[in-house]
Amino acid sequence: MSKINILIIEDDPFEAEILETCLVQLQYNVVAITSSLQEATHLYFSSEIDLVIIDIFLGGKPKGIKFAEIISKHPEAIKPFVFLTSSTSKLVFDTAKLTHPYGYLLKPFNELQLQYALELALEKFANTPNTFITAPYASLLIDKTFFIKKNNILIKVKLSDIYCIEVEDRYSSIKTAQERFIIQLSLKQFLAKINTPNFIRVHRNYVINMDKIERVFLSDNLIVLQNKANITLGRQYRQEFVRHYEILT
Repeated sequence: MSKINILIIEDDPFEAEILETCLVQLQYNVVAITSSLQEATHLYFSSEIDLVIIDIFLGGKPKGIKFAEIISKHPEAIKPFVFLTSSTSKLVFDTAKLTHPYGYLLKPFNELQLQYALELALEKFANTPNTFITAPYASLLIDKTFFIKKNNILIKVKLSDIYCIEVEDRYSSIKTAQERFIIQLSLKQFLAKINTPNFIRVHRNYVINMDKIERVFLSDNLIVLQNKANITLGRQYRQEFVRHYEILT
């Protein structure tokens, strides 16, 4: 598990401090705060950024829109971004809309408004509207990373950190080295969503990450993962598992 990384582009130190405080309270990780378009562009393309909050007016000029135009020229690297402004001008709003932002937040804002704006931005980016509203164990997948809502806080779990997924009643439990996270997906839905050969169903109750296997005892139908978890290999899944395991080894 890791926190969602956010880049802040803001030129007012006081406003930046308020924003950072709210984000920390919401368990986000602020990677950097900058008012320089050059530095922001460098950070955007070189750092692990999940979401960007952009003040439209920097130094009294709409440089935030300029930044959005710059990153929009690289659709292969686009990340969700939210505009932030105290301006109520329709012209500013209409101009900002042309860059296709994933959110638009007016100052002053409160923590709840910020939380909703960021959730909506991620939902829009993943093209899964209302995900975090309608489901008690909501999750969405963006670029091999699950964004999961737990205790009203958004966290991210990379596929590469997952050891196994276990059925729990109507939900599934994602297990990493230290934690587990409940999501409202069946194992079949999980496999269809991630669409990667590294994860394979080995039992009616389990999907495992093949990269996390430590040992396999085929005579005992037993798989031992690197976190020392013992997973039973179901008979109906044995042939498919052996085929995948031989390819990987």
